[in-house]
Amino acid sequence: MNSPSPTDALDPVAASLVTEYLFDQGWSDGLPLVPATEESVETFLAHTDREADEIIAQLPQLGRKASVRDVATHAVMAGCRPEYFPLVLAAWDALSVERSALGGGWQSTSGPAPLVIVNGPIRDELGVNSAGGVLGPGFRPNATIPRALGLTVRNSLGVVPHALEQATQGIPGRWTMCVGEDEENSPWEPLSVDGGLQAGENAVSTILVRTCEFVDNRHFHDPVEVLRDFADTIGRAGAWIFRYSSVGIVMNPDHARVFAEAGMSKQDVREWIVAHAGKTEAELTAVGKGLSRLSDGPFDPDHFHPVFADASPACLPIIVAGSRNAAMSMVVRVFSTWSGRSFPLS
Repeated sequence: MNSPSPTDALDPVAASLVTEYLFDQGWSDGLPLVPATEESVETFLAHTDREADEIIAQLPQLGRKASVRDVATHAVMAGCRPEYFPLVLAAWDALSVERSALGGGWQSTSGPAPLVIVNGPIRDELGVNSAGGVLGPGFRPNATIPRALGLTVRNSLGVVPHALEQATQGIPGRWTMCVGEDEENSPWEPLSVDGGLQAGENAVSTILVRTCEFVDNRHFHDPVEVLRDFADTIGRAGAWIFRYSSVGIVMNPDHARVFAEAGMSKQDVREWIVAHAGKTEAELTAVGKGLSRLSDGPFDPDHFHPVFADASPACLPIIVAGSRNAAMSMVVRVFSTWSGRSFPLS
């Protein structure tokens, strides 16, 4: 006798009713959810040694908290596989030291997105994309891990659009940004080393970002031309809201290779950009953003205002990822600052 196919047990009508029920409860981020059962949540909890009742996410000013079990429930609903759960927990560990994530970041008018960066062998084990289309769709862990964060913020912390969430327009990718760093094609140490861990260790870092912008530079003749392009993009007036900003770069492996072949370390690249990215007081004043209004002003019109406070990895994190089919990199605008810390999987 033939064994029944798994599809024989599927009831499309019941599935549709469950989907609509989850929407009706207000639990969805706008996309269909996977229903979480007691058994499925326990399967996720079996992938960690942490206590199910441990508080891992919170908004102190609202008195709202989420436990490991809450996070597991939302990881199921987001479409994660159970083996992704340690990455989701590590992402929450990383978010818990981000000052803006514990403050008003989730409620900000910018609507910042958590960018999750994965380092170590776990990338290949779970199929985390670090190559072509790294910030785009098509890869389950890249899509569902950050979605699990967003569902927790929505349902456990209560930050819902048109209520506690005050995003003016918001940004594409609010809960979809997760990348693996392409360590194999990077000439430098991974971001997790900048974040205080050992190379080769499975690790997660999170950076809240406000928006992303391409640096498309594939016809350069000298590495300095590319550096100038980065500095020009980073220094644009439209992104300027504080005296200093933090900015990240998701750098194409080809751009990284060019810099390395010119004898530049990652820190050399960082220091060059930090020294050259900025605007004069006159340029900022022309667009209504002059800094002479600050307590340490006024400034001469030709006074140069740097974007960055210093040349630390926390101010300018650099991640190597993406396809080598074109020399295109991505500038990501950091909301406030990055903590500068990476977290191991537990």
